[in-house]
Amino acid sequence: MKAQNYKNHIRYYPAHHFVFYPVALILSFVAGYKAIKAEGELQSIWLFILLLLILIIWVSFMLRQHYALTLQNRLVRLELRHKYSMLTGKDFEPIESKLSFGQIAALRFAPDEELVPLVMRAVKENLSPKTIKESIINWKADERRV
Repeated sequence: MKAQNYKNHIRYYPAHHFVFYPVALILSFVAGYKAIKAEGELQSIWLFILLLLILIIWVSFMLRQHYALTLQNRLVRLELRHKYSMLTGKDFEPIESKLSFGQIAALRFAPDEELVPLVMRAVKENLSPKTIKESIINWKADERRV
């Protein structure tokens, strides 16, 4: 498996990204085309089909994202709390309240030796998640994320 880093850390779910969504979008374009070309009652039916497809795409995207990301966000916070506590012997929650979730998520890619200084720098300089990720020298891959 290729080593994970800043440039390749985005993960795709093939069934959704490369099958379901393309097929649903193609069907939506077909229904939109048919709705434009049809007349009378057929036009209403094709518009209904188009709206139904758009609703299905939107709901599937929102639910898939919501369930996975809610759990993943919670685990990322817990992981960083534990890791920071193990490295410093101190509670992470007072520092956590000064960081956005994006910053916390970016910090998970930092190895042990870089984490504490990077946390302090992120709090002090209010670094963006992108800047935090770019500041990591020895990227720690997260191969188990959703």
